[in-house]
Amino acid sequence: MPPFLRTFPVQAALWAVMLSLPAPLFAGDSWRNFLGPKQNNIVEDAPGMLVKWEEARNIKWRTDIPGEGWSSPVVADGLVWLTTATEDGLSLRAIAVDFTSGNLVHDVEVFHLEATPAKHRRNSHASPTGVLSGGRFFVHFGTNGTAALDAKTGEVLWRQTTLKVDHQNGAGGSLTEHGDFLLVPCDGMDVQYEVALHKATGEIAWKSERSAKPFLDTLAPDRRKAYGTPFLIKTGSETTSITTASTRLYGIDPETGRERWFLNYGLGFSNAPLPATDGKTLVISTGFMKPEIWAINLEAAKGDISETHVLWKHKAAAPDQATPVITNGLVFTVSSGGIASCLDLTTGDVRWRERIGSDFAATPLIANGLIYFWDCTGVVTVLKAQSSFELVAKSNLPEGFMASPAVIGNALILRTKSALYRVE
Repeated sequence: MPPFLRTFPVQAALWAVMLSLPAPLFAGDSWRNFLGPKQNNIVEDAPGMLVKWEEARNIKWRTDIPGEGWSSPVVADGLVWLTTATEDGLSLRAIAVDFTSGNLVHDVEVFHLEATPAKHRRNSHASPTGVLSGGRFFVHFGTNGTAALDAKTGEVLWRQTTLKVDHQNGAGGSLTEHGDFLLVPCDGMDVQYEVALHKATGEIAWKSERSAKPFLDTLAPDRRKAYGTPFLIKTGSETTSITTASTRLYGIDPETGRERWFLNYGLGFSNAPLPATDGKTLVISTGFMKPEIWAINLEAAKGDISETHVLWKHKAAAPDQATPVITNGLVFTVSSGGIASCLDLTTGDVRWRERIGSDFAATPLIANGLIYFWDCTGVVTVLKAQSSFELVAKSNLPEGFMASPAVIGNALILRTKSALYRVE
């Protein structure tokens, strides 16, 4: 206690209370949605963020997370939120952990199912990442439901269970917010559409059927599905929501659901990576099994841009799970098999391509001129984010990563397969 307070009992008491409270997050210190504020997994300013760490020295806290879930952590107002599933996928839950202490604050059952839903062995029953907005935590479990929780009390405010879709392999795409709406793609084996939900009530504001549906109906059902997350980009004064779906990329007006343009990319399906952009050029992965990475010019995009706006394509080592990241005119990707690539954004030329691990699902993170790769086995590989390959450091967290990280200040919030860590 400062000496001057010893003679002022009231001030001293207030000082003691302040010292006992958890340190709040500073204004602007939040990571409210999948891949961060700009959906690009780039940290603008974290000069003290660790490059290498050891469990004994740099783990601020570690909290076991009950059940299983691959959703990424989101953070605001001193709480880290995520979803999980317990009891063989029957109990779908929202979890909140105190950012300062790592203590479990909320563990709320949002939906309880009567039968275990189908999923791929690599997926979880709680893979879509939620959104923190306006004092609420919005969660999504695909066909099993979408809901809003009070981010202070954990109370469930509304549930939406009418968006039924056959995912075949479980839900994958995450929520995106735009103004008063939550944008939700529903691309299954049976139905293919996108909706906007009112954040206040969960009611449907608009529904947009996929324009490729006549062609999709000619395909085998498992080739019609996708796991896209809407990606917002502003060109001029116009914001467009871009979603990768089976065989086609869609540019939609997020206010009305009206399709502005589309791009065909063949038989790509089960798309999971988000698009990435530098503001002018869009980079996408075309799907699963035989993914390709394409660069697209979005200038004056209108109607069918399949033959007019593609800048370059690459077939080798394209990502099918992790989203590409872009910085300084370079595109960085990692395939699920562990091949990392650096491509020139303008030309598509390969600057380097190296094996850095064996199994990847999480999206790389760019910060301070470095790029962090998160292996499903637990290895974290840090390289310089440059046009020549240069290894900086390697670290490890034993359970391995399926979720992408969040960053608050200089703290890394990392979800492994069984725990949540604050590394600082």
